[in-house]
Amino acid sequence: MQRFMIDQFLDYLRYEKRRSKLTVERYEDSLCDFQCYFERLENGVDWTSVDADVIRGWMEDLMDRGNIASTVNTDLSALKSFFRFALSRGLVDKDPAHLVKGPKKQKPLPQFVKESELNELIDETEWSDTYKDVRARTIIILLYETGLRRSELVGLDDKDIDFEAMQLKVTGKRNKQRVIPFGKELAEQLSLFKACRDEQIQKNSEAFFLGVRGDRISAGEVYNVVRSNLSKVTTLKKKSPHVLRHSFATAMLNHDAGLESVRQLLGHESIETTEVYTHTTFEQLKRVYKDSHPRG
Repeated sequence: MQRFMIDQFLDYLRYEKRRSKLTVERYEDSLCDFQCYFERLENGVDWTSVDADVIRGWMEDLMDRGNIASTVNTDLSALKSFFRFALSRGLVDKDPAHLVKGPKKQKPLPQFVKESELNELIDETEWSDTYKDVRARTIIILLYETGLRRSELVGLDDKDIDFEAMQLKVTGKRNKQRVIPFGKELAEQLSLFKACRDEQIQKNSEAFFLGVRGDRISAGEVYNVVRSNLSKVTTLKKKSPHVLRHSFATAMLNHDAGLESVRQLLGHESIETTEVYTHTTFEQLKRVYKDSHPRG
């Protein structure tokens, strides 16, 4: 009886729903795994007496066996489809799976460029004195040393940069403003860029970063500048301006900056948003351990 119900459902997938062979096999694997699980239980559970607690126990067992959240959710989806079918055909008198929720998918950790790679790009790569190269190097240094979002960099005007106090006034999400300090290296690079810009570009905007026609630089231009230059030093698949924001936060925490200070610099409303970078630095610590310890 147990296997008969599964076979009926698989035939329904094949001939009525026209599912692919791989899909049918995937559903079969999930249902057979669940059946093997509840048949091992001591209280004589079968398909007609399964309840939500049994399903949750199976999901825990899947996780204990090393399955990730997305795999468990796929198995649960197969089980839910089976019970909807079985209920509609009168094979069971209740659907114990419909209210069971799967595990939350773990968000991927933010990617970041290694400090050594960014040092190589900024300090050891040859940069010409053309406007585009000076602008590119300035954008890289600014994003890495301040953690600005791409939109915040695009929105910078000349008046937002206080060279004497060495700080930026930034307009972030929901028009919230914050002030970000910067150091001597960035101050010198910003001054160099400004002089180069004023000499070579006919200014048609109050923007600090300009395209070659004198208008405010576009978000797409910033993305292309970052991607093409990060490609010189890293093999990361993602090479966006946001990766430099991640790199800023990771570097700050790796060098003992407080979490609340990093939150304010990044413009996060919640400390929980910033805490993801503590996981990133821990992952880095684990890699260092594995690479360095003789029995790691």
